[in-house]
Amino acid sequence: MKTVTSHRGLATACFSIALLTAITAGIGVAARGDGSTAETTTIRGEHIEYATTGVYAHNAERVVAEGVGWDVVTLVLVAPLLLLCVPFIARGSRRARLVALGIMAYFFYQYLMYAVFWALGPLFPLFIILYAASAAVAVWIVKGLDVASLPEVFTPKFPRRGMAIFCGAISLLLIGMWVPRIISGLSGDLAGAGLFGHPTLTIPAMDLGMIVPLTLATMVLVWRRNPWGYLLSVVFAVKGLTMCGAICAMLISASLVEGTLEVPFFVIFGAATATCLVMGIKMLRSVR
Repeated sequence: MKTVTSHRGLATACFSIALLTAITAGIGVAARGDGSTAETTTIRGEHIEYATTGVYAHNAERVVAEGVGWDVVTLVLVAPLLLLCVPFIARGSRRARLVALGIMAYFFYQYLMYAVFWALGPLFPLFIILYAASAAVAVWIVKGLDVASLPEVFTPKFPRRGMAIFCGAISLLLIGMWVPRIISGLSGDLAGAGLFGHPTLTIPAMDLGMIVPLTLATMVLVWRRNPWGYLLSVVFAVKGLTMCGAICAMLISASLVEGTLEVPFFVIFGAATATCLVMGIKMLRSVR
């Protein structure tokens, strides 16, 4: 009876986060403003077009465009996916809990980044609530899983080697993306660094400080058949699917503002999205 109550409590928590996330992302899309901008020069000499209206006012026009693209993916795909998992979580489904764990990782990253990257605005309190709640629910999910038994939970069809190779490739991709930008910024090339009027490079700091170490750890642990490697692989596949899909949407949204699509990055992250989808399906199918 206690286990059933715990599953229902977890399902309720996931439902609440999905609903609040959909509301937050919906506001971001619907209340983005009328597109008005004003140019200003930052203390570092950057000439930036800032949005002057909407919930994302006082951010660079390019940043707002990317954020709205991200919000669309969260509203249309990720929040509904979590809602679909809710009834199965209530019944104790291991697959549903693993998918929800990956989604919590996605929400944690998204709203932590929003909280520390966006200019202060009306959605700031919601950003804090969402990244904190996502972290808490992620811990709750892990606590309810018998991690030590995961190697026996999955069949030999689990894409262990493929996931290890993919994690290594993503780590190299992120390092190759961000290290040159950091070098550019430190050398005074602010355009090359992509600061967009912000005081520092928040996303590179998060990716190089959190995502790269986690992907490298996943690569090593799953290669060695460590139970945590299996868990992190599923989380990485779900988060990678949603995150890379969001990046593609961000690039498309930014192209509508700037008139050009960054094709190489779109192709790379489109391929990463497809790879995560294939890996994720194989992992969930391999659950005994």
